[in-house]
Amino acid sequence: MSTVLVVCVVGIVVIGLLGMMGRRKPAASIEEWSVGGRNFGALTTWFLQAGEIYTTFTFLGLAGLAFSSGVAVVYALPYLPIAYVGLYVISPIVWRIGRERGHVTQGDFFADRYRSPLLGTVTAVFGVLFLLPYLQLQITGLGLVVELATGKDNVGTPAMILASVLIVAFVLWSGIHGVARTAYFKDALMLVVLIVLLVAVPAHFHGGLGSLGGELRSHHSELLSVPHSGPHGTIWFFTAMLTSLFSVLFMTMPHGWPAVMAADSERALRKNSIWMPVYGATQAIPIIVGFVAITALSAPVNGNNGVLLTLVSQTLPAWLVGVVAVAAAATAMVPAAAIVLGMSTMVARNVLRVQDRRRALIVNHATVVAGVGVALVLAIARPDALANLLLLTYSGLAQMAPATAAALTRRPLLRAPSAGVGIVAGEAVLIWLTFGGIYDGPVSHGLISLAVNVLVAVVTEAVSRLRSNRAAEEEREATAPAPTPVR
Repeated sequence: MSTVLVVCVVGIVVIGLLGMMGRRKPAASIEEWSVGGRNFGALTTWFLQAGEIYTTFTFLGLAGLAFSSGVAVVYALPYLPIAYVGLYVISPIVWRIGRERGHVTQGDFFADRYRSPLLGTVTAVFGVLFLLPYLQLQITGLGLVVELATGKDNVGTPAMILASVLIVAFVLWSGIHGVARTAYFKDALMLVVLIVLLVAVPAHFHGGLGSLGGELRSHHSELLSVPHSGPHGTIWFFTAMLTSLFSVLFMTMPHGWPAVMAADSERALRKNSIWMPVYGATQAIPIIVGFVAITALSAPVNGNNGVLLTLVSQTLPAWLVGVVAVAAAATAMVPAAAIVLGMSTMVARNVLRVQDRRRALIVNHATVVAGVGVALVLAIARPDALANLLLLTYSGLAQMAPATAAALTRRPLLRAPSAGVGIVAGEAVLIWLTFGGIYDGPVSHGLISLAVNVLVAVVTEAVSRLRSNRAAEEEREATAPAPTPVR
């Protein structure tokens, strides 16, 4: 067994054990299991929220996109800091409403704000459906990490199975406390690994960052500007960024809600909104590694997603390659744990609406096992491109943005039928565009679907209010006293 494989296996097991150690006491209810008593301080909440920034897509996919598309990849950088400017205001509002009304999930928010349990169920169903490919992405990415780091094609599936079993174990055992404990390890290790990559990879191939720009300018200048047309042209660049921006800004990712609901104060969330963009800026490091790959590799590696670990294997000693692989595995396991925690809580509270506390926990835990199991089977049977899976998730969940925005005011700007019809219309258009093969243009499918969503919701609301006003007027006329005859 190679040194890299030993370090990988040990690291994956350590992540699982850390998650198991997060348990404090048996959870008496699904609320305690998923939001931990709502008493997490700024630091713990920061780590939980930061888990969304570094996933396998960020670590592997951004380097692959930089290798294949050049500077078009930087679409992934602007939306995060812009979104957190808005989240400085939005997340405390969501937290305040949730604390007062007992919200745990995104579905709770919709059901309560629109006074429609049906809308809560509809949004939860879509949330689970669109989170599943995101969960698959994490597991697929973990198998790819181990294969590329070790250079062995037969170790990916066992690694995915081992990691999936450990994820299920510590999520069931520890709930959100286990996710938080593993998040500490993941992001601390990630910062160390990113610094190592920023220094070591450019130094090995070009003697440092200084000569990298000259090499790109001399031999790959076509990749230093965003093309005006094509699959990664300026229109795609802008619309893909907007889709991701709306998704993050309006908290459309259901697995991000427990982290917000678990905070002990609005101040904790505001502090995180200030510092999160600073951490997010480190996403430029995998992009830089992808630029190095442009000059160092002559052919795609495993669908472009393997370029980062390929360069790492050529640059660092075996034990350090293993450490980088463990960090990459953590970017799969920790987000996967948060995703399945969010999914299972929505199934119990919003899809099946189980009222009994004990039965709700049983349904919740069964969903954890089923969700990870389905994602694992899909990861083994039908591995897909990491960036495509992420964009499908973001586009699908972005359809919740208009209804979320409309519910942040004192009284929702939309009624439940209008919000629900808009969401369903947006999702239908997205599915049609994605799987129908009828559109291959540069505009993001998610943004087209979002435009349809808003249009349908606004028109439906206008028609509904017009009918209500007419009905109220007719009722007033019918109940008004007859005029007194003049003698």
